[in-house]
Amino acid sequence: MATPRTQTKKEAILQAASKFFSERGYWDTSVNDISKATGVAEGTIFYHFQSKEDLFLAVLQKFKDDFVGRFKQHLKENEFATGMEMVEGAISFYLYQSSVMEERFLLLHRHHYYQIAPENPKCWQYLEEIYSGLISIFEQAIIRGMHDGSIRKVSPNKKALLIFTLIDGLVRLDTYNLYQATSLYEEVIESCRCWLKP
Repeated sequence: MATPRTQTKKEAILQAASKFFSERGYWDTSVNDISKATGVAEGTIFYHFQSKEDLFLAVLQKFKDDFVGRFKQHLKENEFATGMEMVEGAISFYLYQSSVMEERFLLLHRHHYYQIAPENPKCWQYLEEIYSGLISIFEQAIIRGMHDGSIRKVSPNKKALLIFTLIDGLVRLDTYNLYQATSLYEEVIESCRCWLKP
């Protein structure tokens, strides 16, 4: 039986930073907070990350790699008979992940990170890569559906953007405890079918 791998200091720092940035935001999180939560000296944190900004960017990059990678892996491992089924599978997965990765979705939905982005090209790049990566998954499913006849001829990019905006908008309401996104699952699927079916 394999023994569980021990978390490295760098991983512990990233995990704590993700939690603090999600719950408190960037401005109200200090490196000292992260140091106290992890038991890792501030000097060690700065050994791994040159600044709080670098640490924040590493948290964003990890979210991008974890979530977009997990999404692509899920679609690769599951067989979908049609592109329409793939669209529905992508919707289901996104809603499911928003509930199991709630903390990190809160990080993604904090408004002031989008105020930081115009001044920080790396922050802008990571946010853009997260969203374009997710939208491209829906776009690929729509293109597949247009080829197999399960989806009518549409603009794949525009429809993918509309579907993603619908789902992510519901997830944002859920993130702030205003509405439970999964309760509208059937209505979301039906709306997408109306938009896409031949």
